[in-house]
Formats: sequence, structure tokens, C-alpha cells
Amino acid sequence: MRVFVTGGSGFIGSAVVRELLGAGHQVLGLARSDESAAALAAAGADVHRGSLDDLDSLRDGAAAADGVIHLAFVHDFSNYGVSIGIDKRAVDAMGAALEGTGKPFVITSGTLMLSHGLPRGQVGTEADAVHSEVPRGGAENAVLALAGRGVRSAVVRLSPSVHGRDDHGFVPALIGIARAKGVSAYIGDGSNRWPAVHRLDAARLYRLALESAPAGSRLHGVGERGIPFREIAGVIGRHLNLPTVGIPPEEAAAHFAWLGGFASADNPTSSALTRELLDWQPAHPGLIEDLEQGHYFEG
Repeated sequence: MRVFVTGGSGFIGSAVVRELLGAGHQVLGLARSDESAAALAAAGADVHRGSLDDLDSLRDGAAAADGVIHLAFVHDFSNYGVSIGIDKRAVDAMGAALEGTGKPFVITSGTLMLSHGLPRGQVGTEADAVHSEVPRGGAENAVLALAGRGVRSAVVRLSPSVHGRDDHGFVPALIGIARAKGVSAYIGDGSNRWPAVHRLDAARLYRLALESAPAGSRLHGVGERGIPFREIAGVIGRHLNLPTVGIPPEEAAAHFAWLGGFASADNPTSSALTRELLDWQPAHPGLIEDLEQGHYFEG
């Protein structure tokens, strides 16, 4: 299968590209920069120049492929509404190019959306829908609706921590905050939970979704359903030789800045239906084991 991949030079996307090529697929990767183009070419992918703002390039890339995996996102949390809008327009453009073809279209969402609608502490499942007004909910629902318009659409909701060597997401941000503040903090009693998944397990899930997920599938990229935040903070504190402390909720924004809302989220999430549907079995280290290996604290 020839697969158009957005975000194919990123932390997760580069693992997805390798997974696809290793399974015998061809990859056409969207590249916004010379650096991204070089990384894609070095991995063995063909390069399609364009960006998430260039809707014609997205439509052309989707139309030239047998399926699409959409991973790219503008991670600007200071202008998150703008990023959400860019993503929704990109999804709509690629979806329009695929209507009536029966081709697979796999996009990326997040389990944290479930914390907006479920009672605190309730385990989220793939059966749980989200409102379109929730961040990234509009794109998720638009893609699921394509199942009724001749697209084999699927949404992969990723854990807030997709971890592994060279991670530059939430956990490295927490490590940077701990170094800057001199303490590794959690909010309240730190019992709120984050699901997690290793990026190589996530990459395999994207491939399986592309190959065989039924139209309209919600899938959970969750290897561990919920790690107490204080455990994450504790490992960070120990490796940095810093105290681990709880802070009051009213101090979260000042301490964690843009991460404050995420650091307080209680987001226990199941992937049981995903595992059964696609025979997906995470096999790589969990988040705490990954942190204990030490590579997050190098440099």
C-alpha cells in the first residue's frame, strides 16, 4: 500500500514510517522543510512538499495514495485554538479527497479529551464519544463521519505520554520544569492518573489501523491505563536528585505554566477494545521502566 503520512519526520511519525516500510508498504511523507525532507528520504520514504496550511498539497498527497495516516500537528499551546483550526481544515481537505474511495484514513487525537466529558476517575473506553467543541473533538467527529461517505476512517487517541528515546513531549517538559524550579512536583496528592504508551507500540497500532480497522473506529493508543502522577514525579525527582513535593491546585498554573491543566488531569483509559479488535499487544517498556533507564536525563 502507498501511504501518505503527515508528521512522518516527528517523534512518533518517524517510528510509524519505519513500521510501515518494514511491513512492505511504501510511504509518501509530507515535508514542510528541507530538514524534514532529508529525514524522510533517509528513512526510505518518498517526499511530498507542503504543509498543513497548504490544503492543495494535502489533497494531492491524499489522492495520490492508497491510504492516509495523519500525525502532524502544530504544537503551539499558547495559541491552541489556532492549532486546532489548522488541524480541522487539514483533516477536512484530506477527507474530501478520499470520499467514495473506500481507502483508509487514520488520524490522531488524544485520550485527554475524555477528561472533559467523563466523571472524574471513570475509566474512558473506545465507546466514549466526545463533543465537537472539545479540543480536537471536531476533527475526530468529522473523520468518524466519513465512514458514511465511503472512507474507512479511524481515530487513534494517543496517551498524554507517548514515550521512548528522543521524546520531546510532556515528560521532558516536566523534567525541564523540575530542573528550573528545584523540585519535582505533583498537584494535590498526586493520585491523578496518566495513561502511557511506548512510541514503538503506538507505531504498530497505526499500521494495524491502516491495514484493518473497520470504518468509523475509535482506537486507544494506551499501553498502561493510568500511572499516578506522583509516581512520575517521584522518578523524575530521584534521577535529578531533587525533592518530590505536592503543591496546591491553585499554584499549578504558576508552577507548571502551560502544562498546569495537563498535570492535574485524571485520565485513566482502557484500550481493551482496541487490543481485541486489532490483536494489538503492547510489548515495549512502560513509562516508569523507560524513565528508570536514564536516557530521559542525559545531557
